[in-house]
Amino acid sequence: MTLPPLAVIGPTASGKSDLAIRLAESEPGSALISGDAMAVYRGMDIGTATPAAQDLARVPHDLISVVEVDETFTLVDFTERARAAVASIEASGGTPILVGGTGLYVRSLVDDFDPPPQFPEVLARLDAEPDTAALWHRLADLDPAGAAKMEPSNRRRILRALEVTVGSGTPFSSFGDGVDQYPPTSWVQIGLRWDRRELDERIDRRIDVQLEAGWLDEVAALLDGPPWSHTAAQALGYGPLAEVVRGRRSAADAIDEIRRRTKKFARRQERWFRRDPRIHWLDADRTDLVERAADIWRRNPIAEAASSLRD
Repeated sequence: MTLPPLAVIGPTASGKSDLAIRLAESEPGSALISGDAMAVYRGMDIGTATPAAQDLARVPHDLISVVEVDETFTLVDFTERARAAVASIEASGGTPILVGGTGLYVRSLVDDFDPPPQFPEVLARLDAEPDTAALWHRLADLDPAGAAKMEPSNRRRILRALEVTVGSGTPFSSFGDGVDQYPPTSWVQIGLRWDRRELDERIDRRIDVQLEAGWLDEVAALLDGPPWSHTAAQALGYGPLAEVVRGRRSAADAIDEIRRRTKKFARRQERWFRRDPRIHWLDADRTDLVERAADIWRRNPIAEAASSLRD
């Protein structure tokens, strides 16, 4: 039986990669596609929680460490590469498994989005403005509907929306049906959920492990290379640690900020994914997690869900 493509999603530190790898191992021919906006960058392995070498060797992975930190990587780039990866996997008789927590990346595959065009020169001018709040207010003036769907602190999304709005002369929110529509899809989506306190504890433990693994040294090595692109610079934790390396702040202060921002980011991810009624949620700490997820995948509940959505 040919299984449908699968997306394993959830907030940061929820265990998505481990579950996806184990599901891929249970279905010969499966291959993983990373849906993490920052895992694409070479040299950002520790801070982005890129799977360890032994895990990468267990099943094929794509869209991990594919560009340099001075390269801009956008939703358009992801969509193009991810669609090619899906086609390649399916052409070889395998099943693609998307794993990650970048909401727009997930939706671009699950719902076959056609991303708006890029305007690099416009983006460069916009990125010269250091005040993210000012950029958001400008977007709110030009595209109120688009701005209302974005956190005023989410610089990467705000810049993209402004780039399209200014460059095309058309509000970013007018492109496509919008992320608030959830049409039938061929993808099965499994989401991992945790009690909020437990997830916070997992985030704290992972940050501790990352620091012990040499995250600060990784940042120092990256600072010795070319300047980071505006997209790479949005990677959680790298900015504060860069200030530590440069002697501009204490490590304790930077780590406190990383913990706060990562937990806030996890909340945003949860809110984003919770809006999608097609996701089948599982408690991530259940003892039969892999078996239950595999059963959902193989029963393909999306067919019934899609039918009810059409009705």
